[in-house]
Amino acid sequence: MAGLILIALVLLFVLFIGTSSFKIVGQAEVMVIERLGRFNRVARSGFNVLLPLIDRPRTIDVRIFDTDVNGVKRVRAGSTARIDLREQVLSFPSQPVITKDNVTIDIDAVIYYRVADPQKATYAVQNLPFALETLTRTTLRNIVGEMELDQTLGSRDTINKRMRDVIEEASIGWGVDVTRVELQAIEPPRDIQQSMELQMRAERERRAAVTQAEAGKRAAILEAEGVRESAVLRAQGLAEARLAMAQAEAETIARIASVLPEGEASEAAAYLLAIRYFEALPSVAQGPATTVFLPAEASGVLGALGSLRSLLTGHGAARNPGAPAGSPAGGPPGGAPGVRSPAGAGPQARPPSLTSAGTLALNAGLPGPDGGRTGGPASG
Repeated sequence: MAGLILIALVLLFVLFIGTSSFKIVGQAEVMVIERLGRFNRVARSGFNVLLPLIDRPRTIDVRIFDTDVNGVKRVRAGSTARIDLREQVLSFPSQPVITKDNVTIDIDAVIYYRVADPQKATYAVQNLPFALETLTRTTLRNIVGEMELDQTLGSRDTINKRMRDVIEEASIGWGVDVTRVELQAIEPPRDIQQSMELQMRAERERRAAVTQAEAGKRAAILEAEGVRESAVLRAQGLAEARLAMAQAEAETIARIASVLPEGEASEAAAYLLAIRYFEALPSVAQGPATTVFLPAEASGVLGALGSLRSLLTGHGAARNPGAPAGSPAGGPPGGAPGVRSPAGAGPQARPPSLTSAGTLALNAGLPGPDGGRTGGPASG
């Protein structure tokens, strides 16, 4: 029986010596080995042999992320002898920070770091995660305290860069390399948020009003330019039409004057003026009025037209001496060209047909005092 107990004790001692003397370190992990309480070496990844009862690994404080029975993730403090060399994330709850304009805001920050020197991380600081968290909080308060609220909300990159520079400079002696510092959330008070929302809404309405006003201004400018160009084109078209009409009238006067005797060419203009008077008579006679007043110049124009008729008649007789009196040149006797007199009717008093309008002007009589029609042009 005593032999079995001795064998069991020997086995336990051998097991203790084996577990304390042989250490297998994983990839991206190291162990700080102390010999008789003093730093000896850093055990790298792989198989390492320690002297029993003389060498032992040194533990450091860490924060461990795990999940409880309800599936909620949580962070708890602990200690381990294996130092992780990978990049680690240190997140801590939001903290109140006062800005330069005395506004209290809650800021949630996160820091990314990795252990660059395991010996310093073990001996230079007592609790590395807590030291980094405290340094981050104080640095954040100092930086945000120099800024106003609007500047704080719009300067995240600037804050991140300044925090990283300050924390990295302070943590060099801890054997830690700070890679990034980020602000997760910035939450102003509720009343400040409402004021910011009202300000943002007012600013958007102002921009919309300015944009609408600029659009209306541009539309009015384009419309005015369109009206101006349309008026210019209309005026140009009217000018061209009047010029063409004037050229046509000039050509008409020149052709009429070419058939008149020498010295009587000025009567062609009087003839065209009389034609215009007769063309205007229908519009003058329109309306419910029973009395029509003609301009005083009308009698003179109509008299000139009668004299022009005599000139044309005499000019036609001079060209055809053998034609009977009262017959137009080149036409049948006793009537207008191409017009046959009815049986029993006397010779017609129609003048030579210059144009259809001219014939109408010379033969259309006006009502006389007795209700009949006059056969000749009005005289002054």
